[in-house]
Amino acid sequence: MVLVRDSKDAPPRDVVELAGVTKVHSGRVRALDGVTVGFGRGSFTAVMGPSGSGKSTLLHCAAGLDRPTSGRVVLAGQDIGALREPKLTAVRRAHVGFVFQSFNLVDALSVWDNVLLPQRLSGVRPDRRWAKELLARVGLAGREKARPGQLSGGQQQRVALARALAGRPQVVFGDEPTGALDLSTGREVLALLRRFVDEIGATMVMVTHDPAAAAWADRVVFLADGRIAGELFAPSAEQVAARMMELTR
Repeated sequence: MVLVRDSKDAPPRDVVELAGVTKVHSGRVRALDGVTVGFGRGSFTAVMGPSGSGKSTLLHCAAGLDRPTSGRVVLAGQDIGALREPKLTAVRRAHVGFVFQSFNLVDALSVWDNVLLPQRLSGVRPDRRWAKELLARVGLAGREKARPGQLSGGQQQRVALARALAGRPQVVFGDEPTGALDLSTGREVLALLRRFVDEIGATMVMVTHDPAAAAWADRVVFLADGRIAGELFAPSAEQVAARMMELTR
């Protein structure tokens, strides 16, 4: 059964919470319009909507990459809108992991060094045992010395996922993480995301345009014209696609 509920009924103990968030670009374009939504600990949420609906802006505001024009964003218990840039960067590095469509690996570094790079940039002593376990979990044990150019696209995204989780973040944000992958490889990466939520209690928030990808999530949040346009819980790909068709009419 698919459950639909209003976004005001967000579950308790949210790792990230947006309250009345509005974002206006260039003084006129309202990318987000009073968005209130939360992302619970140990949950997997997909964010979907038509082109220009505000998906990426929501992700950027939630992750502290962009500041809202108004409203409040609470990340790991801290109101990040009140933080100056050095402190905001420190909070983001301590509590947030990122997985992008373009992988964003450093070609000159080995797999191992790519995974440990965010912790080293933060001045934190890397947890090498955890990094080794992550590489084993994503199927890359023994490839630590390889460079990104020696790996397939799917393998590079697995490195990016291990890197995102290496610092044990409160939440991992994915911006179209399977967008550059073929169907089979994309499914493998989504299965890994699902496993990390189920097995280690990771919190995942993923922007996607693909109903089949969204169906791996516990919840799908829909945006339209910068506003929350509903939510589906544990839906099938067909149900997600049907809802998207309604939003694009």
